[in-house]
Amino acid sequence: MNIYDFKVKDNVSNEVSLNIYKGKVLLIVNTASKWGFTPQFEGLQTLYEKYGNDKFKILAFPCNQFANQESGNDIEIKSFCTLNYGVTFPVFKKIEVNGENAEPLFEFLKNSCPGFFGKTIKWNFTKFLVDSEGRVVDRFAPSTKPEKLEKKIKELIKEIK
Repeated sequence: MNIYDFKVKDNVSNEVSLNIYKGKVLLIVNTASKWGFTPQFEGLQTLYEKYGNDKFKILAFPCNQFANQESGNDIEIKSFCTLNYGVTFPVFKKIEVNGENAEPLFEFLKNSCPGFFGKTIKWNFTKFLVDSEGRVVDRFAPSTKPEKLEKKIKELIKEIK
């Protein structure tokens, strides 16, 4: 099983197969618009503008499991990201990342690349880096700024055949 076996919902509840991202490097992030790391949207957008489209995609999944930091609906969340940070990468439907209702994609990510606290996500803006073959290759803490990922993203993009 790899990342391309999953289907998720976009912010208007259309089903999206992650197979459409086959052959691209992916950065998958659980996000929130009401907390201290929210300005990371700016850094994510900068990475996306620099490397995005042909070989790199950022996939954002809003999550309200941590201190009610993502309480808006899916349309409000996407609008917030666009208006405040110029986000042009996909922002999907709000999900849960831990517990019995966790999005299957995030269960896969956590099992593929456990973090410091094991197979759980500690907070929003946990980042998973996926290579162009659909393998989870790294996980980054919420405090890791997007610009710190640039070197690894660049290396993975160079490996694309």
